[in-house]
Amino acid sequence: MKKMRNKKTTKKNISSAIKSYLFLTVGAIILAFNINLFLSPSDIAPGGVSGSAIILNELLGLPIGLIMFVLNIPLVILGFRHMGRFQFLIRTLYAVAIYNFGVDLIGLWFPQEGITNDLLLNALYGGILGGIGTGLVYRGNGTTAGTGIISRVLQLHTGIPISQLYLVIDGGVVLIAALVFGWEKAMYAMITLFVWGITADYVLEGPSVIRTVIIITELPEKVTNAILGQLNLGLTSWEGRGMFSGEERTILFCTVRRPDVNTLRSTIIRVDPGAFLVIGQGHQSSGGFLHKLPPRHRKNIEAEILAE
Repeated sequence: MKKMRNKKTTKKNISSAIKSYLFLTVGAIILAFNINLFLSPSDIAPGGVSGSAIILNELLGLPIGLIMFVLNIPLVILGFRHMGRFQFLIRTLYAVAIYNFGVDLIGLWFPQEGITNDLLLNALYGGILGGIGTGLVYRGNGTTAGTGIISRVLQLHTGIPISQLYLVIDGGVVLIAALVFGWEKAMYAMITLFVWGITADYVLEGPSVIRTVIIITELPEKVTNAILGQLNLGLTSWEGRGMFSGEERTILFCTVRRPDVNTLRSTIIRVDPGAFLVIGQGHQSSGGFLHKLPPRHRKNIEAEILAE
């Protein structure tokens, strides 16, 4: 029995590792294509090591991928000391190698002028493609090194919010890009940086397909039975007290799929028109949906609601 359990665990670990490295590989390749197709041809340097490499390529004429790799070496060492040591090192080196050397290899096959000369299109698609690549690398439990390591280490030692550190560090790179390429391209780089972050979050967390629901009601049993009968959702309850009225209230919590929000709202209002309902956005949830109720049980609940 123990051997079977160990085999299952080993198989699961291997499957998880394969999935992680697949994310790392695809994400790093997408990032390498992004540099060659959208960012480098249009001189858009949206912060970070990639933006620094694009600036140095303009000033020194050295290959972008090689510059990125050289700049990343001290950052990887810094991350090794402060962010997980060997587990961090292996996945990060793997992603960095594919990304950085991939930029120069792919650059041999693509024209230097890129796909389009439209700066806005390059800025937008550079942000979208960069965000997709970064999100996939993060989902593979890796990083592409870069200034994100500096931000994280400084955040751990200073307590300054990481978003502010990103803004300062990447903003500094964009400022230098403005001096090299001009202010117009620097402004497009800010658009890329903004879209990049939003897209990476979307890929990492997924679309907002669920809603979190808080219900404050005087009729918790009726509301619970109605939701069980109509949507088959699991609920959690706790007791609360209105600070103005001083009256006791029951608070119910559940998650619901976005298409079922209106059904949930109408079900609650039908049972308790005075219920206080708050619906928020969520990205991921696990559990909360019950097994399908037996038809007899469902009919009994619906009949009870109608009778009341």
